Amino acid sequence: MRVLFAGTPEAALPTLSALLESDHEVVGVLTRADARKGRGRALTPSPVARLAREAGLEVRTPATLKDPSAQEWIRSLEADAAVVVAYGRIVPPGLLAVPEHGWLNLHFSLLPAWRGAAPVQRAIIGGDEITGACVFQLEEGLDTGPVLGRLTETIGPRDTSGDLLERLAHRGAPLVLRALEDIAGHAAAPEPQDEALATLAPVLSSADGEIRWADPAQSIERRIRGVTPAPGAHTSLGAKRLRLGPVDLVPEVTDLLPGQIRAAKHEVLVGTGGCAVRLGRVAPAGRSWMDAAAWARGARLGAGALLGADAAGAR
Repeated sequence: MRVLFAGTPEAALPTLSALLESDHEVVGVLTRADARKGRGRALTPSPVARLAREAGLEVRTPATLKDPSAQEWIRSLEADAAVVVAYGRIVPPGLLAVPEHGWLNLHFSLLPAWRGAAPVQRAIIGGDEITGACVFQLEEGLDTGPVLGRLTETIGPRDTSGDLLERLAHRGAPLVLRALEDIAGHAAAPEPQDEALATLAPVLSSADGEIRWADPAQSIERRIRGVTPAPGAHTSLGAKRLRLGPVDLVPEVTDLLPGQIRAAKHEVLVGTGGCAVRLGRVAPAGRSWMDAAAWARGARLGAGALLGADAAGAR
């Protein structure tokens, strides 16, 4: 089949690579425009743009698919199907039927659960034990189209959203190829979604990564894993931000106030609304990641030191 591919981040690469290695012909690639990154703020192409250009594919980076020139280009490709993986742009209704077999989206949840931009993060934060990936047909609603294939994946107790997304991205690539084969062989059996079971996964902001130490310890532990690596978990010590890596629950320690720090030679415990948690790696403002115990030694914490805005109110 002639396939138009639309994707942007690292999570889209396994599917694009699988398509390039298959019998399908990738006739063009849509991705987000180059973005400024790093300390030098240099313009950097998306991971998909880099791979596509290395493969000699034509790449377009329209700011919106409502752009008439972008729509004309898409129509000129005469693609049989379009495949979307974390593209980050809305496909206008007028383009949905342009490829003969429509637009197929690889989504990293078990639809209709976690429709939206952050399904992997929300699944971990929500305490799900099982998630997965689906290939579904794009339609005008938000991730509402019929499902053409699905797989399940266990969420491990140490999984960050980065860990889980990487596994789903690699496992999802063959799922896309299978859906294309089913369509080509007239064997596809679209499964309508049950609207009564739908949940939403809106995009996460930096505010979603701020830790409220009065929350239950398990909720804090899941939130940190869910926002790692992006948008990242953080708290504050006085007026300075402290970034946080995943933590461990310490059920036997229950005598610390929310946000209260207990630093020893080899560990740093922090109180929550339940038991304490043990900090792992932390990054003070403007500094690199380090072991929490090393940070605490350098920070010269006073007796009764507290983390976070919630903790400040408990002084």
